[in-house]
Amino acid sequence: MRILLAEDDSVLADGLTRSLRQSGYATDCVKNGLEADSVLSTQDFDLLILDLGLPKMSGLEVLQRLRARNSHLPVLILTAADSIEQRVKGLDLGADDFMAKPFALSELEARVRALTRRGAGGGPTVIKHGPLTYDQVGRIAYINEQMLDLSARELGLLEVLLQRSGRLVSKEQLVDHLCEWSEEVSNNAIEVYVHRLRKKIESGGLRIATVRGLGYCLEKFPESANTTAPAPTPPAG
Repeated sequence: MRILLAEDDSVLADGLTRSLRQSGYATDCVKNGLEADSVLSTQDFDLLILDLGLPKMSGLEVLQRLRARNSHLPVLILTAADSIEQRVKGLDLGADDFMAKPFALSELEARVRALTRRGAGGGPTVIKHGPLTYDQVGRIAYINEQMLDLSARELGLLEVLLQRSGRLVSKEQLVDHLCEWSEEVSNNAIEVYVHRLRKKIESGGLRIATVRGLGYCLEKFPESANTTAPAPTPPAG
């Protein structure tokens, strides 16, 4: 999942960026409204965390211009202005959620999880795909109730493929969803990540199909097998 943070407070921006990256989100940061508007008009993200008090262009104008381009990107507004008027204006312009500063980091991360799920089509916090169960809150995957040992990049890859089960996902789309600006990730690197993930899930009967020159597809299970389920309890010991 890829997040754009638009925040001009350097201390807050650095702290949020580190926290989100530790939670497994590819996170990029801009520090003024003009830059945010430019980036949003040319690149894809899974969530925008938007400060209203940005220099050069206000957060409300960034939001207004985003929605005018018919973008459905989930937007979480952060602002020191905790007035009813600001809340109403932001929500009327198309924001999905609103948090006033100061805030608890744990609450922000919970809202981020909820909004990224909503942006991916909503649905439950736990996805069941045949023998595989993926807990989107805990970011833990199981096959036949055995927890998989996955790296952060492999978890991100699995999440993207699960949310697009049965559909083709190109290497370029994977790079867009998994990588930050500072990362130079080649198509060969994506192939390596897919190969590693494929080896870890194939024992459970899951298959990541490769369509040469086009991308990858997590094969879709019958509808009866692709249901929600409670997250299994890790084995004792």
